[in-house]
Amino acid sequence: MSEFLTDLQHYSFLQNALLTGVLASVACGIIGTYVIVRRISYIADGIAHTVLGGMGAALYLNRVCHWQGLVPLHGALVAAIIAAVIIGLVSLRAKQREDTVISALWAVGMATGIMFISQTPGYNEDLMGYLFGNILMVSTRDLWMLGGLDAVIVVAGLLFYNQFLAVCFDQEFAVLRGLRVEVFYLLLLGLAALTVVLLSTVVGIVMVVAMLTLPIGIAALFSRSLWGMMIVSTILCAVFTTSGLAISYGPDYPAGATTIILAGAAYLVCITLKWAFGRFRN
Repeated sequence: MSEFLTDLQHYSFLQNALLTGVLASVACGIIGTYVIVRRISYIADGIAHTVLGGMGAALYLNRVCHWQGLVPLHGALVAAIIAAVIIGLVSLRAKQREDTVISALWAVGMATGIMFISQTPGYNEDLMGYLFGNILMVSTRDLWMLGGLDAVIVVAGLLFYNQFLAVCFDQEFAVLRGLRVEVFYLLLLGLAALTVVLLSTVVGIVMVVAMLTLPIGIAALFSRSLWGMMIVSTILCAVFTTSGLAISYGPDYPAGATTIILAGAAYLVCITLKWAFGRFRN
């Protein structure tokens, strides 16, 4: 720990990694709360696999069709937004469960990505970086991207807090009150998709999924309001990412894996203590 604190003062890559964890915590804390309350946490993993099709297509167009300037991130963003719109429309109009739709998109996206990758010459190391990320290799450009994502999420959260609240808790009542449920549900799914894609390119999809669920699960045990959950989960995300980075630095453990283990252990301890406390009171 002392080695980490000493090197943090001298190495910019550690400072960027620490700031990345804080910025990612804001996005995960806010969007993760909506995702958990609306019970669509499965969407994060589903979109992550769906966007492989977009990544593969972008890489193919870049290398084979010579579309200069097109990178896997562009394809991922397009695929994520399309997936979010399809999930939302099918769920609302066809009355299908989100997890069923996500499973279908997951399979089709993966298959499409594999098809494009198989036809693209060269080793596709770029895709591995986008799928797994590396918080210690974050650039200044990535930090600006995360800052922009946080700004969009915070502004949308403030402007449409009541609408998102109605969509998450009582969709039928919201319809009776004249709220355009489809618009705000699709907007919420779009923000979730954007968060998953942008964060996965920096810290990896496994860590994104964990940070969108575990801290929010802990916050839900101790919060009585949606705002409370957002604040507590954002703080917890920042604590886990910072602690994971500090603990993993000396022994050279993977920072993302260490963070996820810490968050998972904290979640298990919290639910165990809550269960034990409930049994003791009864």
